[in-house]
Amino acid sequence: MIEFQRIQKNYHLVDNCIHDVLKGVDGLINQGEVVALCGPSGSGKSSLLNICSLLDNNYKGRVIIDGEAVTKTSEFAIDIRRKKIGLIYPSFSLVTAYTVFENIEFPLIINHVAEDKRRSRVLEMMANLGLEKYENYRPDQLSDEVRRRVVVARAFINRPVAVIADEPVADLNSCEALCLIDLITKLGKELRSAVLIATCNVELAASCDRIIHLQDGHVVEHVPLASIQRRKVAEALPWGI
Repeated sequence: MIEFQRIQKNYHLVDNCIHDVLKGVDGLINQGEVVALCGPSGSGKSSLLNICSLLDNNYKGRVIIDGEAVTKTSEFAIDIRRKKIGLIYPSFSLVTAYTVFENIEFPLIINHVAEDKRRSRVLEMMANLGLEKYENYRPDQLSDEVRRRVVVARAFINRPVAVIADEPVADLNSCEALCLIDLITKLGKELRSAVLIATCNVELAASCDRIIHLQDGHVVEHVPLASIQRRKVAEALPWGI
């Protein structure tokens, strides 16, 4: 699971002004739970994702991964991120010199998984995501939708405790987006990963177990979706997504 407690984050702006972007945010995502993080622009979604991903250690409060409080040192954060966190970030692009197989395999290499186990696990993941025929392709030979599936495969290949995703279906058409949403949800459930997804996509939010709403640096509502019909999701959100 992943838990964040009393998270505060501010930025120093020009003229020594301080902007408080997160103001004591709390939340918990359990094993196998897929949670959408929604809110208007400027609500603090990206800042919270960066903190939960251990990419930013300049904050107040606590992040707990798999029952272990994260120490705010770069070495500790890198070690935990490599072993226990999968990232689906637009800025975390694929390695252009690597094949699809090699890109997916890379997290296993840096975690010292034996070669025979690496190959079997990568082939299994590629089969689950319909990537078998792209094994020896390189990223620049793939469509955006296929590249996005490779990024998802890489994020889940290490069987992480938590997966953090930032707008994973942005710029995909509706059919491609729904397919990717289903794959992320399926993998999160099967691997018992806690999945936190920042999204403005109504269909993606509707596929999650719960929605956390951020507004002006505060969590203003937790919406469990089991009791809400999918077509009513947009109406259930305070501002739409």
